[in-house]
Amino acid sequence: MRKQDDPSRSCETTFVVPFSDLDPMKVMWHGNYFKYFDITRDNLFRKLGLDLYTISDETRYIFPIIRSSIKHVYPLRFRDEFVCKAVIKEINYKITIAFEIRLTESNRMSAKGKSEQAAIKIPEMETMLRIPDEIRQSLGF
Repeated sequence: MRKQDDPSRSCETTFVVPFSDLDPMKVMWHGNYFKYFDITRDNLFRKLGLDLYTISDETRYIFPIIRSSIKHVYPLRFRDEFVCKAVIKEINYKITIAFEIRLTESNRMSAKGKSEQAAIKIPEMETMLRIPDEIRQSLGF
C-alpha cells in the first residue's frame, strides 16, 4: 500500500443538506461544498492530533489555503444525507488534500475536489519551501 493510500490519512464525515444551503434552483448552492470540505479537513487534522490554531501559537506558522478546486458531478438536494471524505495526498512543499462527496444511500458521486495549503512563517509572512518536519510527522509522513 502506498503511503497516501493509508486509511489513517483519511476521514469521513456525514452531513444532511439543510434548507439554508439551497440555491433558488432547490439544490445545494455550489459554494457550500467548500464548507463541507473545510469541516472534514478539520476533522481529519483533529483525528491525527493536529490543531492548526495551537500550531500557529506555538510555532508561528500558519497554513492558508493557496488553491482549491471542485468538480460538481450530481446535485445535492434538501435533506440528502451525504458523506464527505478527505484524504491527505501530499505533504512535502504543501499539504494537498483530495475530497469526495457522495450520497449516503446510493454512493453516487456528487462532487470531488482538492485543496492545497502552504506553510507561512509569521509575522514575516514568509512562504516556507517545505512543510515543517513536526507537522509532516504529525500527519504521518
